[in-house]
Order: sequence, then C-alpha cells, then structure tokens
Amino acid sequence: MATWGSRGLRGSTLEDLINHTNEKYKESGLALIQKIPTPIKPINIEKESRHITLAYFDQKSTVDYIGVVQGVPVCFDAKETVTSTFPLHNIHAHQVEFMREFERQGGVAFIILFYSRLDEAYYLRFRDVERFWERGKSGGRKSFTYEELDKSWRIPVRRGALIHYLVALRRDLETRD
Repeated sequence: MATWGSRGLRGSTLEDLINHTNEKYKESGLALIQKIPTPIKPINIEKESRHITLAYFDQKSTVDYIGVVQGVPVCFDAKETVTSTFPLHNIHAHQVEFMREFERQGGVAFIILFYSRLDEAYYLRFRDVERFWERGKSGGRKSFTYEELDKSWRIPVRRGALIHYLVALRRDLETRD
C-alpha cells in the first residue's frame, strides 16, 4: 500500500486522503462522515452545456466534514501547510464559533492539520485550536508553530486508512472531563 511520502500519492490533496479514509470507515461500519460542499451562487452559465463559468461563494461554510462515529457526532476541518508555521487567519472566526457550539451540544470538533513538507498529519483538538485562537485575539502570536504541537497527537497510518484519525478521536474522548 502507498504511504503519504510514496510516489503513488504525489499530487494528492489532504481532502482526497481524508475522503478515501472516510470511505473506508463507511465500508467497515466505523463511521459515516460527509464532506460538506461550499455553497456557491452561479453568475454565468453556458446555455448549451449548462456549465457554470462564473460563480462566487454564496455564504460562509462551517467546516469541511461532519458526521457520526459510533454514535458520537463529529465535525472537523482539513488544513494543510508547507511551512512549520500555521497562520491563524487560515481558520475563520465563523468556523471557530461553529466548532465551539458543536462541542457545547455534545459533539467533538477538531482540525486535521497536514504538514506537507514533513508528510505528517496531526489531530488538533478544539481546545487547542481555541487556545491558539484566543492567544491571537488577545494580542499574542497570530500563528502557531510545529514546535508548539503535542507530537503525541500525530495521526498514524494503519489498516488501510490513509489518514487514520479515529485513533486520535478515541484518545480525545478518553481524555475529556
């Protein structure tokens, strides 16, 4: 099987890897996770082919994925960076608020962050996202570094799933108050 750094996956995006993983989870009955499309408003449509040639984003999207894992509601966003610093402006205020409300309702929110240059993915718990977010809002650093991440939250590659985030999700659930 190909791994993240292999020739077979060059050119794949993080979302492609997550979509493949989610399909494997669905096939094995572990989870049902759906990719949330970003709503668009068409401006120009070719009459003959009915193809959209110009559109704009209709509204702010919430997160990239939402679903359920063995009865646990989950939502998460997929983020990717080439550098070792992740700017917080890549996480929008409405996304943070949605994840906050999702957790208040008993769900689990997180971010899968992929460092493409390092071929490493991390499960970033919402409480950590919120900590970095609040630090930036109160005048502190408006990004976080690779060094600031708890490396024990690295997402492993196992059992044919390319971004096997359920291991980290289980740990997250076990460590909640």
